[in-house]
Amino acid sequence: MTNRLTSIDTMPNLEVLNRYRLDKGGIRYLEQLLYNKIQPLARRNNSLSVRDKILVTLRYLATGPIQLNDADIHGVSQPTVSRVVTEVVSALSSPDIVGQFIKFPCTREELIKNQQEFYGIAKFPKVVGVIDGTHIRIQAPANNEELYVNRKGFHSLNVQLAFDPFDQIIDVVCKWPGSVHDSRILQQSGLTTVFEGGHMPVGQYHLLGDSGYPCKKWLLTPFINPQTSGEIGYNRSHKITRAKVERGIGQLKRRFGVLHREVSLKPEKVCKVVLACAVLHNICKRLNIQMPLQDDDDDDNDDNSNAQDNTINGNNAAFQNGLRFRDHIVQTYF
Repeated sequence: MTNRLTSIDTMPNLEVLNRYRLDKGGIRYLEQLLYNKIQPLARRNNSLSVRDKILVTLRYLATGPIQLNDADIHGVSQPTVSRVVTEVVSALSSPDIVGQFIKFPCTREELIKNQQEFYGIAKFPKVVGVIDGTHIRIQAPANNEELYVNRKGFHSLNVQLAFDPFDQIIDVVCKWPGSVHDSRILQQSGLTTVFEGGHMPVGQYHLLGDSGYPCKKWLLTPFINPQTSGEIGYNRSHKITRAKVERGIGQLKRRFGVLHREVSLKPEKVCKVVLACAVLHNICKRLNIQMPLQDDDDDDNDDNSNAQDNTINGNNAAFQNGLRFRDHIVQTYF
């Protein structure tokens, strides 16, 4: 039963892309990347090859939690599908692989390149990334079930994602239950350490976020009730530029349908699935692998924010400094 899936060699590349979300070149790239992590330990006649394992996993990530169909298509048992998916997802979400493909820009050249590209969208200055949260629906967990119920009433993980202007993921945080607010996830994330720990010049580089985040010198949010022409212009530019994160999340979920449905795994395993999909998303961007045939690539409107939430830190000195800095941006550039 070896080499079960070599038929992709004779399949049209578009069919491979629509079925597995990566094209033939991307699959060969994954074989080389993951070979040492997932190669069979023994040469048995019924052992799955590295390519077999990758294709089984990609099909699961592409279509969602229909492991039985995956098993039927690939001629393996459902328990084998489950075991293989766990193995490959664990490899893709390992720290060395994640660190290789998901990186926040750190050099001056990278930061300037992002700034210039973002500025070209709607003339918003000094932006190096856009950020948002998105909910990944999960089955009700056995432990602390109530923590995973989000404000829309279903069980989820709240995943923080940041994108660069080229639709690549530059930061991902996937460990928080759905009831946890975006602002808390941000405060506990590595991005806060990067910007507030002396690793970035103050006021030189910004992220853009929605009104669910507190306004900071490094994270600019829109005005809830813009009054002046400058504030209106700021909001317009902010909205157009920040749409990049909505587009990025939409592409991620539409490429990997498992993220569009309820994932029937424990939360810690769902986190690995999300990380694996994020890595694969960036691999697709690096290799210029097109999106599969879909209607569109916008997010499915699962916005986490509450328009009034940016006032929750109204008495906080850092928040007030952020508001003053936002006013400075308006007066200087808009």
